[in-house]
Amino acid sequence: MAKSWPQLEADELHQVRWLLGGALTLIAVSSVFYLNIDAWIAMGLATVSAIAFTLRPAWVARIPTWVHALAFPLIAAACAADLWITGEPLSALVRLNLLLLAYRSAVYRKRRDDLQGIVLGLFLVVVAGVLTVSIAFALQIVAFTAVALALLLVITLGDPAHATATAALTPGEVPRWARHVEWRKLLRRIRTTTDWRVVAAGGALFGGLVVVSGVLFLAIPRFQLENTFWLDRFAMKKAKTGFTETIRFGDVTEITTDNSVAVTVDVSDREKVPAHPYWRMLVLDEYRDGTFRLSALLRRDAFGGERVGVTVRGQRASSGDTWTFYLEPGISRHLPLLGPFAQVQFQEAQNHRWAPGLGVLALRDEPARMTAYRVEGMSTDAELPDRRLRTQLLERATRRGGQPSVWETLELSANDRALVRQALVDAAVSDEASPRERAARMGAWLQARHEYSLNPAVPGGAGDPIVRWLVSREAGHCELFAGSMVVMARVAGLPARVVTGFRGGSWNGFSNNFTLRNADAHAWCEIFDVESGRWVRFDPTPGSGAASEENLSGEESLSLRLDRSWSARLDSLRVFWYRRIVNFDQRTQIEALKTAKTWAEKTGASLREFFDELSATMRALLLAPWSAERIGRAGLFVVAVGACGWALRLGWRRWKDRLGRTSAKGEARVRAEAGRWLARVEPWCGSSRDAERIVSDLQRIRFGAKATWPDPTHTLREAKQLWRRRRKLTAPPRS
Repeated sequence: MAKSWPQLEADELHQVRWLLGGALTLIAVSSVFYLNIDAWIAMGLATVSAIAFTLRPAWVARIPTWVHALAFPLIAAACAADLWITGEPLSALVRLNLLLLAYRSAVYRKRRDDLQGIVLGLFLVVVAGVLTVSIAFALQIVAFTAVALALLLVITLGDPAHATATAALTPGEVPRWARHVEWRKLLRRIRTTTDWRVVAAGGALFGGLVVVSGVLFLAIPRFQLENTFWLDRFAMKKAKTGFTETIRFGDVTEITTDNSVAVTVDVSDREKVPAHPYWRMLVLDEYRDGTFRLSALLRRDAFGGERVGVTVRGQRASSGDTWTFYLEPGISRHLPLLGPFAQVQFQEAQNHRWAPGLGVLALRDEPARMTAYRVEGMSTDAELPDRRLRTQLLERATRRGGQPSVWETLELSANDRALVRQALVDAAVSDEASPRERAARMGAWLQARHEYSLNPAVPGGAGDPIVRWLVSREAGHCELFAGSMVVMARVAGLPARVVTGFRGGSWNGFSNNFTLRNADAHAWCEIFDVESGRWVRFDPTPGSGAASEENLSGEESLSLRLDRSWSARLDSLRVFWYRRIVNFDQRTQIEALKTAKTWAEKTGASLREFFDELSATMRALLLAPWSAERIGRAGLFVVAVGACGWALRLGWRRWKDRLGRTSAKGEARVRAEAGRWLARVEPWCGSSRDAERIVSDLQRIRFGAKATWPDPTHTLREAKQLWRRRRKLTAPPRS
């Protein structure tokens, strides 16, 4: 009788269940790492609790009884205080969830507790997926689902009597399964008792489930489900970068050391990509105490009233080009744009304000998750028209007086103004020159006098800090260059302003899109030309762009920004996730279905063509005259195929024999096979010495320790040969 298949004992099954519960907790806690929620204390507590008590389950019995008695009241009180202090319901719920998971890891769980742990972990994973729409969510939900299904399977296979005994433990008592836990030994036992055919079948079913889910994702009509959750309305809104309405010198430069992705841009027409893209986000008009800010007057007059919708109408006619932006969470509530546009379309309704004269589009709050929007007919010119300001300046010139515009006001002392005027004289900036010529001379003077550095040193002393740097020869960053040029322009009587955003970016050679990183953050200057009625961009920062590259076409300029590094390869996965999953609307769904249909038709046509050619070739070979040379080649081909088949069969048998000698399941199979041959050849034991030796070897393999075995492969082969010889001798003669 064959030996029964090894199985896990009840204690080992409970240890597996305990281990899976800890792994599920860690996967759920890890989802909070990329949430913009301050929960580091609760995360650390849950992580330490899950790791410590999972690896040492006997430590759970050392927790005093009063801790368990006060646990839930303290957790509830902490949640209530958190909600009252912060006023952020979702953040409070996440921290509450983490505390509950930490406590679940510190008690001997019943079946009900394991099911509650699955629900709590699923809440964290789903919240992280909805708020961040990160590609990590796809991997995390797959891992969480796999571990949760394995845990449910172990719970189903568990012994109810054993679970009842565990539930009836007295305080401080360690259950039998937790007294002596050896995780390495348990893992070896799992490997020994696992039927890999069942594992392969389960993996195939799980993979089929993923494929079916993907097919359903493609086929089901699109609904904006995230609109019904409103989870992002309760998340903490906090910008990670310096793009706020108040910028002190150094704020933008601080984020240039961060190389993480800030914005991803898809371009429909590469020829319209400028040689040096400037992605404007915020315009600052007021300068006071070393700080540029968006003044209350400009915020009131330049921006229109707040609106809610999925579409923003611009002032340009659509030119057919489309730019799709994927703005990462926590960057800013001001959206990157190259210039005026025909239309902006959001993925879902947004509260927004549009300032046409500034070329700035702002949301009400900083997005807590990735925000996708599509821009049609966007201008890439370095000039922005402003008819309202031109009319205002012309009317004031006609009246010879009137209030200066917000772009001309400057709070500087008389001494500072004198220093700036002397700088204008040194730069050869005359009042007779046009605004463009004066601005070009200012930028050239600044670049000749100062070098670029991310760690500038502003000279100390009295007076305005930017004036002190302007008249010095210290190195500076983009904010100092842009701010100095604005100060010089306003003292010279030219309306000027500071603009912040991103400059440049890299072109991902794998996913074919622009990638803007925080390191691309930049500040530049815009000066108003009254004659043309346009704001003209000037970037006085050294190295802002080579003049030889200004006239490059889209493809040529993109080739200079081509990035085919490993980081670009990884970023392409994020882009694929955003394009095909997150931003998968009805239009993309139709395109994907058409692509799948075209691919299926082309594949079917290719297969039919291949089989037709193969059939014609075989027919030609069979109908051609058979000479001695052809017969010889055909014979050699048949022999070669047979030799390959024999070699594969021999290798397969040797691999099986080697596997049988090195694994416990293989040992059981070898013993079972030895038992079958022993039953066949044992009746001939006394017929010869060879038969006695073979029977003895088979008995040692069947019943003896593995260390005493002879070579199983050789012994079984000899038994088979002996059985065949005896069978021929005992066979009745043919008539």
